[in-house]
Amino acid sequence: MKPVTIGEDVELRRAHLAAACRALYQRGWMPGTSGNISVRSGDAVVITASGRSKGTMSRHDTVLVEPDKGLPLLGESEWPSAETSIHLAVYRQLPPCGAVVHAHAPYSTTLATLAGAAGSIGQVTFSDWELAKGLGVVDPLLVTVPVFANWPEVPRIAEDVTAYLDGSGADAPPALFIDRHGVTTWGRALEEARNRLECIEELSRLTLLVGTHGAGVAKGVAQ
Repeated sequence: MKPVTIGEDVELRRAHLAAACRALYQRGWMPGTSGNISVRSGDAVVITASGRSKGTMSRHDTVLVEPDKGLPLLGESEWPSAETSIHLAVYRQLPPCGAVVHAHAPYSTTLATLAGAAGSIGQVTFSDWELAKGLGVVDPLLVTVPVFANWPEVPRIAEDVTAYLDGSGADAPPALFIDRHGVTTWGRALEEARNRLECIEELSRLTLLVGTHGAGVAKGVAQ
């Protein structure tokens, strides 16, 4: 394993990550042990440990991993979240990204399920919602978010995400859905990623209130 540089503020980042998990648990977006958050720390990534209750998260429930395969660094005693490979795929494809949040927010998860299709990539297009400006995209009045198939093998989902971001790059909206598995957002910092999560969840709520036809839900648009 090649040397990995760790940020001097890594312990502070662990604490902020844990606090963010507790806050999202209180909102009902990370029930039980579900969901995960990661932040960069130098070359390494700090991510929530596997199987930890988000309502009682502390900095001790995080793990520092190397950025290639997500293996715990020397001295770490916990194992990272099962979705680590998805987080790392985002970091690899989007170098400016500094934080990734994956949550089981109810409206986002419901909309992802309606748009999901086994073995295919679906999409949800949010059109003419002023709120979408919070995503920081080029055209906030027409935002298309992909919906990835929920493969049993998480690395397979990460491969699909890598291929998508490789083709879309920086122009991709900072969010993705996974069928029956929630929503993932990212940003330059944890606050930005969390704000985008809030934006997507509210867009999903409003879409479900007015009817999914208003969002342009498409099932299985690409293989």
